[in-house]
Amino acid sequence: MALANVITRAGCSVTLAARDAHSAAIIGERREVRGSRESKLHDQVQAAIASASIAHHDAMLLAVPAQHLRAAITMIAPALTDGIPVIACAKGIERGTHKFMTDVIAECAPSALAAILSGPSFATDVARGLPTAVTLAASDDAVAAALAHAMGSTTFRPYHTTDVRGVEIGGAAKNVLAIAAGIVSGRGLGASAAAALTTRGFAELFRFGDAFGARPETLTGLSGLGDLILSCESAQSRNFSLGVALGQGQSPRAAQSGRLAEGAFTAPVLLEMAKEKGVEMPIASAVAAILDQTLDVDTAIENLLTRPFKAEG
Repeated sequence: MALANVITRAGCSVTLAARDAHSAAIIGERREVRGSRESKLHDQVQAAIASASIAHHDAMLLAVPAQHLRAAITMIAPALTDGIPVIACAKGIERGTHKFMTDVIAECAPSALAAILSGPSFATDVARGLPTAVTLAASDDAVAAALAHAMGSTTFRPYHTTDVRGVEIGGAAKNVLAIAAGIVSGRGLGASAAAALTTRGFAELFRFGDAFGARPETLTGLSGLGDLILSCESAQSRNFSLGVALGQGQSPRAAQSGRLAEGAFTAPVLLEMAKEKGVEMPIASAVAAILDQTLDVDTAIENLLTRPFKAEG
């Protein structure tokens, strides 16, 4: 709903594609951006059933959780026109398949052009029209540039790139590291520890990205370092908030209750993929161990603090 408002402000015609007629009717009636009472859905944004609304538009954004993206794209694939850009807005990796979001789109809707939108942004800020910069990636540079220009405005600035994988890795890995940052905060370990965690976490993200072919400038840009900084220092981040709850002593089950934190699903997948490439990710590994309860928070912290001294890198 926040993105619908942004794109409408940019002068485009926008339809919110709902799963069914009942959902479309509720959106049309309430006109409220979820999680932000200050923001109402723009009057020009329409809501309709997905299968009936897709064919008349030039692009589609899939703003659904990463683990539900396959179901969403499978449902709408028959209605997509050839070559239509389908932009994933989820930051994660599919469990079981190790597929990134654009891979899932390409597999389920091969006639579409898969793209990804990511970067340091909270939906409530976007909905309120606060200044935000993100990254939009597609394999076709002309398409990426055209989409960025179509969506951009004075308060929403998409930079474009063809480094699809780099953008996806930044968004997925930072969620896991944000949980770690939240644990540091919840445990009251201080600002120095938080800075160290974010910096060393970025080193892990960078190693992982390098192993999977991401460009350095993407990893140090908005969708990598930028998104990591935002997610590691704000309670608005669901992943950071999950970490705070864990750091304060809640069980993983209790901490995740009622909270959709993509990093909780991504952590074990990230580690499986890192092991395949021989990439060392001790912070992400600690997060995964805490979530599956093979390590408690204090032991995980002790293990990180007692790792062998070595040169920075």
